[in-house]
Amino acid sequence: MILQHPAGLGYIPKRIISLVPSQTELLYDLGLNTETVGITKFCVHPPAWFNTKHRIGGTKNTDLKKVRQLQPDLIIANKEENVQEQVEMLALDFPVWVTDVYDLDSALGMMADLGRLTGKIMEATEMIKQVNLRFNEIRPASGLNTAYLIWREPYMAAGGDTFIHDMLDRCGLKNIYGNQKRYPQIQLKDLAKAGCRLLLLSSEPYPFKQKHIDEIQTLLPNTRIIPADGEFFSWYGSRLLQAPAYFNKLITDTGV
Repeated sequence: MILQHPAGLGYIPKRIISLVPSQTELLYDLGLNTETVGITKFCVHPPAWFNTKHRIGGTKNTDLKKVRQLQPDLIIANKEENVQEQVEMLALDFPVWVTDVYDLDSALGMMADLGRLTGKIMEATEMIKQVNLRFNEIRPASGLNTAYLIWREPYMAAGGDTFIHDMLDRCGLKNIYGNQKRYPQIQLKDLAKAGCRLLLLSSEPYPFKQKHIDEIQTLLPNTRIIPADGEFFSWYGSRLLQAPAYFNKLITDTGV
């Protein structure tokens, strides 16, 4: 069963599997240690869970056999991060809640829904309050033309309908690929033509390193290129509590 509404479960789950790293961290910060029984190999936060919880494969290649062995009474998945066919297969045997997060508002809505779903309404409400307060403290840049790369060979950038785009926008950084969908493939030479002043190279899913910055800098001598912590730009759970402080430092580092 795929849940259409958090109230549709009808009970407070006691055996939860998370297929989404950022929502795994959220489960932890909501105090669902006992209830969470399974996570993916990419659920690295918190480290205590990564080292002790059952791992059921990756976000794209879930081990269905391990999931069935854990007998969850709730599986948490995400529209973008998980494979639809696997989610539908799991839903034949277990309740699955599929989130769809594309900006800060939908992330906060997801938090509220998860609080209702797991009996953690008060905790989720306080978290949402704190996230809003901290995002109001962001000191945005002045519309600096920016691109955010998530992949190499081929190079791929964040488009305008992504969570990353919304984070860039809240930082006052103008995404030069904001008029494109999802994650378009790009050519480095086109960045200069588009007037890209700031190029952010994400730490995930592709692990850009200093050597990549040096390599690209030779092709784009007039563009500021700096590494970006992908968790703050793309994790839409409780990591959002820490994101505004990181964004303010990043904006300061750009010198604008």
